[in-house]
Amino acid sequence: MNLAISQLDAAIIAAYMLGVVLFGIWMGRGQRDATGYLVGGRSLPWGAVLFSIVATETSTVTFLSIPGLAFNPKGGSLVFLQMTFGYILGRFAVVFLFLPHYFRGDLFTAYQVLDRRFGGATKQTASLLFLITRNLADGLRLYLTAIVLQHVLGVDLWLSITVIGATTILYTFLGGMKSVVWNDCVQFVIYVAGGLVAMAVILAHLGGGWTGPSDFLANLPGGWTRLAAFAHEHDKFRLIDGTFDLRTPYTLWSGVIGGIFVTLASHGTDQLMVQRYLSARSAREASWALGLSGFVVCVQFALFLLIGVGLACFYHAFPPDAPFPSLDRVFPAFIVDHLPVGVVGLIVAAVFAAAMSTLSSSLNSSAAAAVNDFYLSGRKEKPDERRVLSVSRVLTVVFGFTQIGVAMTGPLLKTTVVESVMAIAGFTTGVVLGVFFLGVLTRRASQRGALLGLVGGLIIMTEIVVVIPLVTDEAMMAWPWYAIVGSAITFALGLAACIGTKTSSTSDAEEVS
Repeated sequence: MNLAISQLDAAIIAAYMLGVVLFGIWMGRGQRDATGYLVGGRSLPWGAVLFSIVATETSTVTFLSIPGLAFNPKGGSLVFLQMTFGYILGRFAVVFLFLPHYFRGDLFTAYQVLDRRFGGATKQTASLLFLITRNLADGLRLYLTAIVLQHVLGVDLWLSITVIGATTILYTFLGGMKSVVWNDCVQFVIYVAGGLVAMAVILAHLGGGWTGPSDFLANLPGGWTRLAAFAHEHDKFRLIDGTFDLRTPYTLWSGVIGGIFVTLASHGTDQLMVQRYLSARSAREASWALGLSGFVVCVQFALFLLIGVGLACFYHAFPPDAPFPSLDRVFPAFIVDHLPVGVVGLIVAAVFAAAMSTLSSSLNSSAAAAVNDFYLSGRKEKPDERRVLSVSRVLTVVFGFTQIGVAMTGPLLKTTVVESVMAIAGFTTGVVLGVFFLGVLTRRASQRGALLGLVGGLIIMTEIVVVIPLVTDEAMMAWPWYAIVGSAITFALGLAACIGTKTSSTSDAEEVS
């Protein structure tokens, strides 16, 4: 290995990797059935579920990229925080609109609600869409995280991918949902602590540097004063953008309206999040966890954005030797080049914590969807619980290797391709949201209408998000609008397909509607 960091920092990273595996094994001990493995025995406290929700939606891309948005010399500011306004409101909408349906019966996946309302074909189509997009997107997240490990340890990229992927597979395979959720809580603390330490180091540098702990603390107020003056001078503290432009991603309109629908899609219908609610002790505790998580996310993003403002001030005062190739490289460069020995290991561990919380959740939720929406679907007699548990564990490994395989193709992809894949993952959840709206908001819709709406929504959104930008070299709209447009198109097409037809009503359909 050609270490770019000290041996102490490398030891901290190694200790973290070993620690999460051992902690995951200990927390998940005694797994005897699929209920315990996939939804934690439905016994997890709301506080653990809350921090798991936040950690799951915080990936390496978030940890490293959000500071770059505020750092951006071309108008970077705090405007991204407007998205969290919609995230908070959207969570309460999920609590009242969707959460009650997930606690009617012992469900394991979000898509079983569609089975009760429409039938197995709709459930399996939505679940398959989740499995494809989730594993593709998270495979790329694994690739982006492995680049960090490759840089700091000086090892080959394939080995970095394998180490991170295998570590995540191991504790998810052995510990199940309890391991995932409690590890999420630990990882939340680690990456937030890492962010706070990085912010403090930036302020200490700006305040005059330090030679010891006393200097460090004494220079923090001066560093903040310098940062605040720089931010006011360069309009870095700008929070609200009231312009209305569908192509501008971060405005008050896209933040509130778009953010609500993004959250309805990602937290209301995506198995990655719904599985956390199903692990809570009750619908009431799940509601507390989901509702309060929006405020935690808002504070968390505020920290990441302030780090970006601090980096802008720092590199204005101490210009780098060469321009950064991209905004995503600014924070990693500061971590390696300017953090003291020991702190680098903590911050890199925080990067891995952000990544592994998302990846482990992805593996467990993919296994839950595959087992309940496909393996068990249509069976007259449910197999023995130990058999279902074994299949769930095998599928966890299968999806883990699938994501490793996707990550291995990362070097072959262009940045625009990666961004397109992320966009597809975003707008597909909007299409699925439209199907849920058909089931919850109207009694007229049938399975035929739901499937036609889903397929039609995918075709039209692919045209909007992928085809038109490739042809015209200009996007029709920014990503926060994908969910609302995708859900509206799907809902309209599904409802139109059912006009003039009489939907057969069942007691379950009436109850869900």
